[in-house]
Amino acid sequence: MSQESEKAAIASVHAFIEAFNAQDHERHAQMLNYPHIRLANGRFTRIESAEIFAELSKRGESRLAEEGWHHTTVASLEVVHSGNDKVHIALRNDRCHADGSVYHSFDTFWIATLVEGHWGIQFRSSFLHASQVGAGVANRLLP
Repeated sequence: MSQESEKAAIASVHAFIEAFNAQDHERHAQMLNYPHIRLANGRFTRIESAEIFAELSKRGESRLAEEGWHHTTVASLEVVHSGNDKVHIALRNDRCHADGSVYHSFDTFWIATLVEGHWGIQFRSSFLHASQVGAGVANRLLP
């Protein structure tokens, strides 16, 4: 395993979560590599650009508010495999209310890649389902 790659990939995970928590959609979009692939709720979604991702992220704000989301934390992170330009990461993320109480925990698998000198998340597969966070409020594009 490549320690430098692992450190860079882990940093990209934390930068992604930080931008998501700030709801800084443009910065959030810059934490990815494209095309970005998301597998959730039994469907693959391919997002071609940062501009498209930022727009989709903006649309997700109301769904997050409906479920009482305040922030997401990384409860656990494990590097599963790593190489010079790709790192597989198993995570457990917690969605939290403003008081810090966790209302939803879910497992997710991300692949961070090095593309044109930029480490970013290029693939995410999550077990985030509507029945687990409240009817009709699952957001298949956000952590």
